[in-house]
Amino acid sequence: MTTATLLLAFICMLLGALVGTLSGLLGIGGGLVVVPALSFLLPLFGLSADIVMPMALATSLATIVLTSSASAWRHFRMGNVDMRAVRALVPGMMLGGVLGASLADKLPPDWLPRIFGVIVLTMAMQMLLSRPQVTLRPLPSPWRISLAGTLIGTLSSLAGIGGGSFTVPYLHWRGVTMHKAIGSSALGGAVLGLAGMVSFVWLGWRQTEPLPALSVGYLYLPALLGVVSTSVLMTRVGATLAVRLPTRQIKRIFAGFLVIVGASMLLK
Repeated sequence: MTTATLLLAFICMLLGALVGTLSGLLGIGGGLVVVPALSFLLPLFGLSADIVMPMALATSLATIVLTSSASAWRHFRMGNVDMRAVRALVPGMMLGGVLGASLADKLPPDWLPRIFGVIVLTMAMQMLLSRPQVTLRPLPSPWRISLAGTLIGTLSSLAGIGGGSFTVPYLHWRGVTMHKAIGSSALGGAVLGLAGMVSFVWLGWRQTEPLPALSVGYLYLPALLGVVSTSVLMTRVGATLAVRLPTRQIKRIFAGFLVIVGASMLLK
């Protein structure tokens, strides 16, 4: 590796520590941090503007596979995963992951940050405006959950995120407790991340423009290794905080975080 590549990997290690904590706390795979961070960092290290966003999305989804898996395992051990919801969501999320990656590959590069920003701000408003839930409602039929999973997967893959910003409020709206919605989202995000990552790798191999060294398709290995080297360890901290903090406080943290990230991407 060159000195510049090692510097990028070190910066990504610091980024990964933040990603892991947020993954465990909020049930997100970290894409809400990784995508905007890499979209800013990669051009500074010489990557072409035309491939920066696809590479940020692909690398983000790859980090989500490991980070969300670690977060999901810890939530599962705490009893914070609704397996009925997960079994219904996963098939649709996998399909949506492939659809979103294919769509992202066809859109103009300057559209992707704006799409990302709009998606994230929409979810922030939903979380801020939703009323406290007094009673739990039964989940809808599996096919309806799977259909929602397809939409979540498509939008999430298009934005390079694990779907937590959609899955958590959707499951909570459907009557799943906030803590179980976070744990279930982490498990679903790991599967979604895998489907999206594989799709971006394949699409990158078909790319005619030269890709940088140490990349596999659109997947950029120095950034990936830097993020996951610290993010997986820090999920323990986030998962512990998620259990200790009250639901209302978690929702406020989540919504505020989404507003900051979404606005920053719209202003790029």
